[in-house]
Amino acid sequence: MRGSITLGEILGIAIRLHSSWFLIAALVTWSLAGGYFPQEYPGWAAATYWIVGAVTAILFFASVLLHELGHSVLALREKVPVRSITLFIFGGVAQISREPPTAGAEFRIAIAGPLTSLALAGLFGLLKVAVPGDAVLAAPAAYLARINLGLALFNLIPGFPLDGGRVLRSLLWGLGANFRSATRWASWAGRGVAFLFILAGVGQMFLGGFLNGLWIAFIGWFLNNAAESSYQQVVLRDTLAGVTAADVMSRECLTVPSDLPLDRLVEDHVLSAGRRCFFIADSGDLQGLITLHNIKAVPSDRRDGFTASQVMTPVDALFRARPDEDLLSLLQRMDEADVNQVPVMDNGHLLGVITREHLLRYMRLRSDLGI
Repeated sequence: MRGSITLGEILGIAIRLHSSWFLIAALVTWSLAGGYFPQEYPGWAAATYWIVGAVTAILFFASVLLHELGHSVLALREKVPVRSITLFIFGGVAQISREPPTAGAEFRIAIAGPLTSLALAGLFGLLKVAVPGDAVLAAPAAYLARINLGLALFNLIPGFPLDGGRVLRSLLWGLGANFRSATRWASWAGRGVAFLFILAGVGQMFLGGFLNGLWIAFIGWFLNNAAESSYQQVVLRDTLAGVTAADVMSRECLTVPSDLPLDRLVEDHVLSAGRRCFFIADSGDLQGLITLHNIKAVPSDRRDGFTASQVMTPVDALFRARPDEDLLSLLQRMDEADVNQVPVMDNGHLLGVITREHLLRYMRLRSDLGI
């Protein structure tokens, strides 16, 4: 979900908009103002269609946000931290820091979203009944009642990572399957549902509904990728369970003096040895870190006029890890900060370094060993 902007927080949860949301928001508003409302409610002024369409689109995405907040509130009650909620082209997603501790917790968290959408469908349905003579209010209420009902039913499809797939996983888990096995079965179900969407979309494209079919096939493609990646994430969690930064870090950290000319650093260490990052220290006193990103900021014909200390990232600004930090949470932090290497430090002392290459090699070795 890179490329997102943060709007604020609700219950300590960051609320974000992904860049793709603006596209879908514009398309929903246009389809409502230019197609749905003129067809269903002819005779309005053009401005009325656009105002009602824009307000309805906003309420639609507010409904998606409330759906995700339904999950999040239950997750917080089950002591499962929620880091953010992001609205994007396919709706919304709540990012939790860890999986639910029990099958019952998984069921309650998963079902909360569809129940929230069903409640919203009922609320908008009552609003439509309450204002039968006011089409400007009744029209968006009727649309939002149907769309929330559809959102609830769609998410109850028993395929991971949809809410129904999570409900299926909780049931399999509660019936005796371990968490990884339950996730695998739910993911297979999700991929099966995804392929049905793709087939239905392709079929509709050949029958004349090209754009609708393309969209349905695209949703199927997305669901298939999400189901597969969700299972791989569980495998990753199992692989890294109980592993700390100290278990993986390399203690062979190349340290160079602060006054080393940048062109010599490139010639002697980057090009000849293939190294990509270096610690800057004098007499054992760590001053900072220099990476290829820092080096590339200086034009190649001017590097002889710079020293390592002039382009390094100072130690106080370094993204760092503790030796006892859980490796999975560190990997998540590295991904969020978009860094490829991180020093492992304890009370200001450099103990080692972890790079993405270290992590990939470690996970590959554990996989090869069947651990």
